[in-house]
Amino acid sequence: MADDAFGWNGNGSGAVLFTNVRVLDGTGEYPYTGEVLVQGNRIKQITRGSSRFGSPSVSGGVTQIDGMGATLMPGLIDAHLHLSWNNAPGIDPIQMMELEEHMLVTMEMAKLVLDAGFTAGRGAAAAKPRLDVVAKRFINEGRFPGPRYLAAGPEITTVGGLGDAAPSHIPHEGLNLGMVVSGPEEVRRTVRLLIKYGVDSIKLNLSGEEITGMGAEETPMSEEEVAMAASEARCRNRVLSAHARSSGSVKQCIRHGIQNIYHASFADEEALDMLEAAKDKHFVAPGIAWLIHTARHAGDYGIKPGSPVTQLYERELEMCVETMKKMHRRGIRVCIGGDYGFAWTPQGTNAKDLEYFVNLLGFSPMEAILAGTKYGGEIMNMGDELGMVKEGYLADLLLVDGDPVADVRILQDKSRLLAIMKDGKFHKAPKMNEQRRRLSA
Repeated sequence: MADDAFGWNGNGSGAVLFTNVRVLDGTGEYPYTGEVLVQGNRIKQITRGSSRFGSPSVSGGVTQIDGMGATLMPGLIDAHLHLSWNNAPGIDPIQMMELEEHMLVTMEMAKLVLDAGFTAGRGAAAAKPRLDVVAKRFINEGRFPGPRYLAAGPEITTVGGLGDAAPSHIPHEGLNLGMVVSGPEEVRRTVRLLIKYGVDSIKLNLSGEEITGMGAEETPMSEEEVAMAASEARCRNRVLSAHARSSGSVKQCIRHGIQNIYHASFADEEALDMLEAAKDKHFVAPGIAWLIHTARHAGDYGIKPGSPVTQLYERELEMCVETMKKMHRRGIRVCIGGDYGFAWTPQGTNAKDLEYFVNLLGFSPMEAILAGTKYGGEIMNMGDELGMVKEGYLADLLLVDGDPVADVRILQDKSRLLAIMKDGKFHKAPKMNEQRRRLSA
């Protein structure tokens, strides 16, 4: 890299010392001036103030990076990520894409997400059974760039439910975005099959979705079916997730210990009380970007503002905003993750969620950042080593031109992401021309 400002060779060897940075550590403390030493894939040492480490005791040499007052913070984490959603203008183009092309597009989406500063994400569903599993493996092997990833399989849905896309007169499994089941034994077999494929989590579609014709407040899956999925997943140590917009589906999540609750827009007071009582066991990712953009910004793709379906989404958006405010006040962990991956919610714009959390949901900028860092590490089940700038933690870091606590919107500007480090290696290394611009600013 000829214009690399610091002689970084890109192979992750040696150690990296960030000096003259404002450390936003992901604990909720306001950023402080400090220095951060990375060795291998871990944060080895943090020093407050501008004093130098001198000659750190590390092997392989040290690459020193003068941050010149930039913010060093944890990489962002998307709690509701669909890498196989291919920025298409609808569900059909996602599902109907040929498998070979779809695998390659999934890896393209992975790079877009990492380019946007998201160094980790939890898969919320895959369009085909092994897309997430293979993407995760190739990312982990260093063969393709992408975030740390927990792989999902297709959603498990009921006959006629969300994800059963085949028309009634042409029943065909290959036309469905989800894996269609009816009855506990079919659920058992499907969960076991997905575990055989190698998924990290099992996702159930417990409610509807207005754009598909099944109302968001419907709750089609039986208690017996949900209980079977939960039992089978737990005995193999898999995490459970759910598409759960209706109040009834949120209550199902709590009764059956489903960790990751996606949407939850219509949770009533009883559901909120239940969730608050078990708040250490659950996460909520509302997917608010999907509601906003489907209601207001999808006109070019045939979803016209003011149409009956967008009116339903406007209604849900209003409910979601009020429900998330209540959850936030009750101390329930609400994470960013906006259901990105459609033409009107493209991959790579995931940081919009931070702005929505501040402007709509009543989060302070710091609280929104924690929803995308600290809580992200926890929903990845890596809260003891991911999501904070802390000694011993994994070195997933962003060097940001500016102060995200003053304005979270700067995290949407990729030009202000001066460096992106994942697992101690630069995906985007600081460049000489960036240094010169900052010196002359």
